[in-house]
Amino acid sequence: MGSRPYRRRLAWGAAALLAAGVAVPAAASASEGGSSDVPALAAGHGAKKAKNVILLIGDGMGDSEITLARDYTVGAAGRLNMDKFPLTGAYTTYSVDKNGKPDYVTDSAASGTGWATGRKTVNGRISKTPGTDEPMTTILELAQKNGLATGSVTTAELTDATPAVLASHASDRSCQGPADMKACPGDTLAKGGPGSIAEQSVNHKVDVLLGGGKARFDQKVTEGRFAGQTVTQQAQKLGYQVVTDDKGLKAAKPGKPVLGLFADGNVPVEWTGKPAAQGGTAPQRCVTDNPERKAGTPNLADQTTKALQLLEAKQKGAGSKKGFFLQVEGASIDKRDHAADPCGQIGETAALDRAVKVARAYAAQHPDTLVVTTADHGHSSQIVPLEATPPGLSSTLVTDEGRQLKVNYSTNTPGKSQEHTGTEVRIAAQGPQAERVLGVTDQTELFTTIRTALALR
Repeated sequence: MGSRPYRRRLAWGAAALLAAGVAVPAAASASEGGSSDVPALAAGHGAKKAKNVILLIGDGMGDSEITLARDYTVGAAGRLNMDKFPLTGAYTTYSVDKNGKPDYVTDSAASGTGWATGRKTVNGRISKTPGTDEPMTTILELAQKNGLATGSVTTAELTDATPAVLASHASDRSCQGPADMKACPGDTLAKGGPGSIAEQSVNHKVDVLLGGGKARFDQKVTEGRFAGQTVTQQAQKLGYQVVTDDKGLKAAKPGKPVLGLFADGNVPVEWTGKPAAQGGTAPQRCVTDNPERKAGTPNLADQTTKALQLLEAKQKGAGSKKGFFLQVEGASIDKRDHAADPCGQIGETAALDRAVKVARAYAAQHPDTLVVTTADHGHSSQIVPLEATPPGLSSTLVTDEGRQLKVNYSTNTPGKSQEHTGTEVRIAAQGPQAERVLGVTDQTELFTTIRTALALR
């Protein structure tokens, strides 16, 4: 009897903390990696305004993809860096048709537009309205307008959908370079439009652009001020330092924008292995290198570290008290999921997780930084029992724990690209306004969270 008031006080205290937007730590796991990150829990939650925002996107990184990478690399009872955020929720990811009706499975263009603009659009469209195809202001554009430094880092082409939504507006995601404008006739410079995604990205003078897609930027501009020159030359005329490898990236100086082009197309993945097959594969260990990845290709964590250094130094050099907005994308989690390639997919999730570690370490020294990690949509990989006989593609892996794990891909018939799914996905955060990710929200609300945290007008 004497313990009941005490229990009521505990319950009331926990409820009060939750109402205030503070998560109550769960009991510590038996494993060292599973303990709650208590110091991060308190960091930043007294402040309502953030100086900086770091947004980390795992393309196609649903809960299944996170679980697969966790099980393989740190074990079922272990925890990834992205598991250690103090506040975690989920958000819905659907897109819409031209009339605003739900399309339950989004692509990366529509989903990226959701957090970039706070509004939904049709699949394939880049930061334009669903019905009238009009440009919508993005979070990066608002950040620039308010005097913040801006950056975008990706393992895809810089003109791919997720980076494109920040600094361009296109009727179709395929309009990546000046020679790729067939699906966007109204966006061409000749028609008074803003040009291709590559042209728009450098015209926006984003301070740091790092990724792949060199072949898009090597296309020649056909109209306007830079006609006859490549987009890379256009960038140089606009003041960009253009770098193509790790050495060049390390040598890049603050004060001038940086364009890093580390592959002709998407940056080759870090890990390789046998793709899933009908009837499964023999148990395999992933190979943690890739002969197609050129020596001197910077990894995502190193790119994130350099981007943070450049953005911070730019603001200090300008005497600005304002901070920055940085988006970091692990793009090929999605791309290898489409290809039913579990090893490539796991390696890219692990690479993003190391970038998450970099971002959280920065925030530990700069508690006025909001860090958010999430995905744009779910994908196809599922962990199934070893005795299961999936009708589609499957592979058996031997994890770092020495155990076997079977992963299945059955969202399309064998031989076709595996598909996105319409599931909600994880969103986790720390720092000012991080409590806004709690519960089940929608992708578009991430725009409001970032805008509120940075007090953008």
